[in-house]
Amino acid sequence: MSHNTIGIVSYNINCNFTNYGSALQSWALSRSIEKLGYTPKLIDYCPKVLGNANPLDPAKLMWDKDEKSRKALEMSMSAIKENFYKFEDFYTNRFSRTVKKYTDSDFQDVVKDEGVERFVCGSDTIFCIDEFKGFAEGYYANFDCMRQNSISYAASFGDSHFSDGDYKILNQRLQNFKAIGIRENDMLEYVKAHASVPAQRTIDPTLLLTAKDYDTIAAPRIIESKYLLLYSRRYNAQMNAFADRIAKEKKLKIIDISLRAFENEEHVPFYQAGVEEFLSLVKHAECVVTNSFHGIIISVQYRRNFYGFTRQECNTKINELMALFGLDGHLYISGEEKHSEPDYDDVHQRIARVREKSIEFLNKSLALL
Repeated sequence: MSHNTIGIVSYNINCNFTNYGSALQSWALSRSIEKLGYTPKLIDYCPKVLGNANPLDPAKLMWDKDEKSRKALEMSMSAIKENFYKFEDFYTNRFSRTVKKYTDSDFQDVVKDEGVERFVCGSDTIFCIDEFKGFAEGYYANFDCMRQNSISYAASFGDSHFSDGDYKILNQRLQNFKAIGIRENDMLEYVKAHASVPAQRTIDPTLLLTAKDYDTIAAPRIIESKYLLLYSRRYNAQMNAFADRIAKEKKLKIIDISLRAFENEEHVPFYQAGVEEFLSLVKHAECVVTNSFHGIIISVQYRRNFYGFTRQECNTKINELMALFGLDGHLYISGEEKHSEPDYDDVHQRIARVREKSIEFLNKSLALL
């Protein structure tokens, strides 16, 4: 492996439920690094907290414990399995991926196994100590082979709650990086004050690319009739009722990517969609209703009329994303809010401006390694 190789360490392959956003942000970062003249390598890294996660048997670590959610999971297992194997194919065939999975106990072996000596940690909520029940070592470049050989790109703290002790650990972990790219403004000033390296807000990797890039992997159109795409990362009764109302008004079929799709016989369940199919379903939808951060981004990339809803524990990143787009008033809470279609010429001009700065940061940061 040449010194030109960059290892990507992020929240993606190892999870309890597969996630289009995790897969696409990793793919977009890989493509962006490749465009800058480097050779990206996706590191199959599993933090300790995810050691028991199993997307083929997600019930034991499922957040929602209510009977309806459990029943929905049981009814969705066939689609969950089909979806999992499509994701595994995506991670295997759309990336250069490490041969084996690495954990906190053997991560150091990636140097001799794969020849990877330089790393990018990002993107997504890898700095979130609530989600990972502490500091995930690989995400904070806290292995000997990573310290001072790593940068972060668009890392997110999510909605973390830090104690005084946590801040002390965080200050130590920040010293592992040569440059720190943060996805949201929320913690940026703190990072700048406690790290002696370049630190900047950078956009999510999925915004570094354009719709033309996604078209290179998107599946052909799947649903011939006109439809509304409902993509739910967590059940929201108000969002579902809103989608039903909009679909009725516009005379649209509802394609539903959620575990609760079976509860409404008028919804067409599509949890089995792979990453490439997801892109196609967004691209060809008449409109998209979603509480997914990356669901909003891909809708914007394809200039779809979308209705974005807030989501518990994800409000910081979703609110800042909408502000970035200049669409602060487009976010839904109850479903009763007034809606107007985005001015996509303005939105994409905004994205283009911050994209240029983020690519420049990524390029300069990689040069430090």
